[in-house]
Amino acid sequence: MEEILVPARDDAWFEDLFRAHATALFRYFVRRGPRDDAEDLTADVLAIAWRRRDDVPDGAELPWLYRTAGFVLANHRRKGRPVPVGEVPDEVDDADPATLALDDVELRAILAALSPRDRRILLLHGWEGLDAAGLAEVLGISCGGADAALSRARSRLRDAWSERLDA
Repeated sequence: MEEILVPARDDAWFEDLFRAHATALFRYFVRRGPRDDAEDLTADVLAIAWRRRDDVPDGAELPWLYRTAGFVLANHRRKGRPVPVGEVPDEVDDADPATLALDDVELRAILAALSPRDRRILLLHGWEGLDAAGLAEVLGISCGGADAALSRARSRLRDAWSERLDA
C-alpha cells in the first residue's frame, strides 16, 4: 500500500494560512460586530487554527476558519458585550462595500426581517464569497443542502424586498 505524505503543519504552514486568510477573517468580524473587537476575535480564530491545525482540512481552510469564527463570535456575544448592529460610522468609506451596505437602512431592515440562518447564509455567500462547497463546510451540511439553503434564503430575501416595496 502506498503511503500518502501529508505536509507538515508547522510554522510555515501557519504563516501561509495567516497571509492567505487573516484579512478575510478580520473583515468577517468587522461586518458582524464592533470594529474594536475584530482584531482580537481574528487572533482567537487563528490561535484555534494553530492549536487544532491537524483538524483544518486541506483545500477548505477558509470555510473551516469561517465556521470557527461563527463559534468564536457567538461565544463573544454571550459574554454580555452588545453588538451594535444599528451603529454605522459617521464617515462612509466608499472603498468598502460592506460599510456602504451597512449604511443602507433599508438593507439592514430587510436583513433583520430574515431568520438568523437565512441572514448568515446570504452574508457568507454575498460578503465572504463562499460558494456551495464553502457554505456546506461552514454549515456542516452537504453541497446540495447548501445550494438548497441558499436558494431558499434568496427566495425569502426577494419576498421580504417585495413586501417592503408594497408597504
